[in-house]
Amino acid sequence: MSFRCIILSFLLVFVSIIDVKPACAEKAGKPSKEKEVIYFSAITLYHPIVMYQRYQPLMDYLTKNTPYMFELKLSQDYRDIIYFLKSNRVQVALLGGVTYIEAKKQFDIIPILKPLGHDGKPYYRSVFIARADNKKIKTLSDLKGKSIAFASKLSTSGYLAPLYHLYFNAGIRFGDLSRRVNFRYHDSVAREVLRGDFDVGAVIDSVANRFKNRGLKVIAVSDPIPGLPIVVRADASPELISAMKKALLSLDYNNPGHRRIMEQWDEEFKYGFAEATDSDYRQVRRMMDYLNKNGVKIP
Repeated sequence: MSFRCIILSFLLVFVSIIDVKPACAEKAGKPSKEKEVIYFSAITLYHPIVMYQRYQPLMDYLTKNTPYMFELKLSQDYRDIIYFLKSNRVQVALLGGVTYIEAKKQFDIIPILKPLGHDGKPYYRSVFIARADNKKIKTLSDLKGKSIAFASKLSTSGYLAPLYHLYFNAGIRFGDLSRRVNFRYHDSVAREVLRGDFDVGAVIDSVANRFKNRGLKVIAVSDPIPGLPIVVRADASPELISAMKKALLSLDYNNPGHRRIMEQWDEEFKYGFAEATDSDYRQVRRMMDYLNKNGVKIP
């Protein structure tokens, strides 16, 4: 790839919101006019450049293995992705449980797939992290009078699940904390804790795993959370849904050939997929209801 193409590809991250594509996009794969373009977005777990690096290989796989050309359209925050779906700027998206439920209130979307975890089960977890050298915090009971960094208020693993865990399991309320702040990205939360700006952070397990050897330790882990839903707009064609399911459900992480492909993907979905339904997210609704009844508005 030429230097010009590399620069333009990185610029795509910042101009994706206005649908500008790098001039070398046609050369990178089959001509776009041969295939219908499907725009795919995802919740902002990481900084946009990291998102592009981790999600583009999945777009390449779907383009190669379906009759469609998949293009990544990055959002700037969790609310952007709801707007993108609602306005048909994207047709497919990877959401979190809270984002899915919030979007579902506004317009009709259909969950079609959910990623598997490293154990082959369609769940993930929220993880509480602290600096490894922080001797004052060993369990969540030590968090009283301390500060905590959360991800977006629309994040299931970065806000809803850890709050539920604090309220329901640890008996810790907002009033017990000295300070709490929400950050846009999960990796931003981890870095804030590493810098010592916050005593504890709450992040998705994949981010906790990325930072485990960088000076952070695990304080607590939430109960399993239903896998992040891949959704389509309700007016998506049955052919699109069928093609995506066929391409992704056929993968088996235990197959060495499949694993070589999947290892290039983000931690969130490199272990494969299972089919998803709306009922999978009843647990998320129950957590939201519990917190709302206890005076914590979600989202």
